[in-house]
Amino acid sequence: MPAATPTLAELRARLTTALLSDVLDGLGHRAQALPPRIRPLDEASVMVGRARTALFMDVYEVTPGENPYELEIALIDSLKPDEIPVFSCGATGRIAPWGELLTTASRARGAAGALMDGLVRDIRAIRATGFAVFHGGIGPLDSKGRGKIVALDVPAECAGVRVCPGDLIFGDADGVIVVPQAVEAQAIAAAFEKLAGERSTLADLQAGLPLGQVYAKYGIL
Repeated sequence: MPAATPTLAELRARLTTALLSDVLDGLGHRAQALPPRIRPLDEASVMVGRARTALFMDVYEVTPGENPYELEIALIDSLKPDEIPVFSCGATGRIAPWGELLTTASRARGAAGALMDGLVRDIRAIRATGFAVFHGGIGPLDSKGRGKIVALDVPAECAGVRVCPGDLIFGDADGVIVVPQAVEAQAIAAAFEKLAGERSTLADLQAGLPLGQVYAKYGIL
């Protein structure tokens, strides 16, 4: 563990979702990984930041005179550096709330990425930006007349995992982990401790020692 509290950049450079999942398991938080259908647009992406939540509801018509994007715009325009908009869209798969324009606006505000259990579109353009987007599928369907945000910065579920504003979100090629604020410091300290043990384990395995012997020595697998 570093002598000082690690920065988000240090977490991004050194930790992984697998490490964080393991230590959260050990702390009794065994339901912090989003399901396998939540994938990065680019598997080279690593996303670390603070959650800003948006809760969607399904709608089935366009209301005349209404701006269906009002809260969506408010969220994106209020993003601060290292924040991650987390869109709780539900399981219907009816909307693609994220695209090139929201990506561009979020990057300009220093956002660390975006997470949603809904769909994403404009994927070639998004991939070209290098912006980290983790999504529940790819499709062209606009949210207008299909879904709208009804609340911002409230506890929500994204793909079945509870996310509160300010929670640490960590995503990489293995998936996405939500680290609750209440156990964040403990989880990060344990993750760096486990990282050191894994490096020792790996070194012994590379030296040819039997897996059983190495596991008995470090207790890490």
